Amino acid sequence: MGNDRESGQVTNGVTANAKLNLTLAVLGLREDAYHELEALTVNISDPHDVVTVTTTSTETVELSVLGNSDDVPIDDSNLAVRAARAVLPPGVGARIELRKGIPTGAGLGGGSADAAAVLRVLGDLLDLDSQLVAMAAQEIGSDVPFCLSGVPAWMKGRGEVIEPVDVRGSFFALIAKPPFSLHTPWVYRAWDDLGGPTSVREVAAPSAVAHLVEVAKNDLEAAAEHVEPRLRAFREAIEISARAPSVLAGSGSSYWIPFDDQEEAERARANVGELPGVHVWLGAVCL
Repeated sequence: MGNDRESGQVTNGVTANAKLNLTLAVLGLREDAYHELEALTVNISDPHDVVTVTTTSTETVELSVLGNSDDVPIDDSNLAVRAARAVLPPGVGARIELRKGIPTGAGLGGGSADAAAVLRVLGDLLDLDSQLVAMAAQEIGSDVPFCLSGVPAWMKGRGEVIEPVDVRGSFFALIAKPPFSLHTPWVYRAWDDLGGPTSVREVAAPSAVAHLVEVAKNDLEAAAEHVEPRLRAFREAIEISARAPSVLAGSGSSYWIPFDDQEEAERARANVGELPGVHVWLGAVCL
């Protein structure tokens, strides 16, 4: 944290970790146009963003984006900007810097993670009421309450119901993203159009969560592969390289593979990394 007492500015920076749904069940369309979900969800160490917030006396919110910044807006459509505006008191503004590592359109919740980081930082810097911060998270986006909580949990409702769980040790997730992205609303719309399909593919869950679920799966996979037909070939290619089955991450376009053993995960990462145009990360679950 940095301070400039003469100008009244205070700066703080935090890591915003990617979100990973180990299971994702879509239960139907709600009356409020959101979808009812049930998802066992964790944060992982990589990929991640770094979010730095400086308070100002200008009553404005300014955003700059560094790193993997393609398709990242810097106006009020960015969830980080909306998060700051939701909680800043009168007479206080903010400058936000995002160092992007989480790719957009990958199903990893990068925008929600950034928004939650902004809420967390401003809550600390300005000693904001925790209930105000929690309510803002619910209003900003479905994944923001989970990202704000920072603990493994069941996400229910449209994402606003968070039920923390006990994860028994760490595990590793190899994440592979193709050279294209997916737009979340399109995938959910396709899920509706296809009649609400459930997952037909299942992967053995990591041992650390085997007491909670037996398998990892994602009900959005058929919809995502319908929206973007190249996904299936991509999935098959990474599974051949990694010699292990994969699960769609969120609404895609990335897939993830669970590993209990780090050396095995590292070998798979090296093999998948040789595929052309594929971005690969190896993250550990954040406890």
